[in-house]
Amino acid sequence: MEYIPAKHLLHRNRGTEWFGTDHTMNIYRGCCHGCLYCDSRSSCYQNPDFDTVKAKAGALTILRDDLARKTRPAFINMGSMSDPYNPFEEELELTRHALELIDAYGCGVAAATKSDLIVRDIDLYQFIQRHSPVICKLTVTTTDDALAAKIEPGAPSPSRRLAALKELAGAGIFSGVLLMPVLPWLEDSVENVLSVAEAAAEAGARFVYSAFGVTMRDGQREHFLNGLDRAFPEQGLGEKYRQRYGNRYTCSSPRAGKLWERFSKRCGELGLLCEMRSIISAATRGYQDRQLTFFD
Repeated sequence: MEYIPAKHLLHRNRGTEWFGTDHTMNIYRGCCHGCLYCDSRSSCYQNPDFDTVKAKAGALTILRDDLARKTRPAFINMGSMSDPYNPFEEELELTRHALELIDAYGCGVAAATKSDLIVRDIDLYQFIQRHSPVICKLTVTTTDDALAAKIEPGAPSPSRRLAALKELAGAGIFSGVLLMPVLPWLEDSVENVLSVAEAAAEAGARFVYSAFGVTMRDGQREHFLNGLDRAFPEQGLGEKYRQRYGNRYTCSSPRAGKLWERFSKRCGELGLLCEMRSIISAATRGYQDRQLTFFD
């Protein structure tokens, strides 16, 4: 494991629109899941060896100092640029020890991952949830393990993630699914989207949050499109994307409107939250006496 320098671990968000969080923390840099679509490999992030996971030197001491300087409890987003439960975390336990600090300083946490290793830390999420909001998010973009193995070749299968979600929900942790991205011509069928929602509900999820499309920008676009052509050589997906989206950043599915209509209706039938404001409200209910403002 290579260690890289860092001055701070906690960074204030510009707003609280993303699951109500007001700070972001990435204790690792890079990711080895190999997801074809990952935005974090874009040139603007200046991480050319993104597929190599690196830890931040002295991360726990830095985090403790960052937390000690806060004048009110933070609500911390984990997993925006690097999965906090990469394979190295099983031995290093940096994420686990970070959660211990988050608990000790009375802060909340929203963790996003594609790994079932998250269930190892159920005890800490339960401790944190006693005093602060907790949101555990498992990314699941298809229930087809074979399809996922082509799109996310290094990540645990959707079946394993859904099993982890069931454990989290069974332990009383506020948890759900990130159904994003939804790749045009691969995952943007009504059948696929509803399958994820139904599997999430069966696992006990409180929410499914989706975006029907994908983002592309410099440094990531060609990696993604070339990867699609390698994984699905008969479908000509790279050319389809280039013709329809060109250099656009936001690449919505041609079926986005229909998908939202069917998805939101089915979520309502299943008792799943699917709108961000409702998810934040449910996750933070009961913690309003804390000195946090979730909709600033």
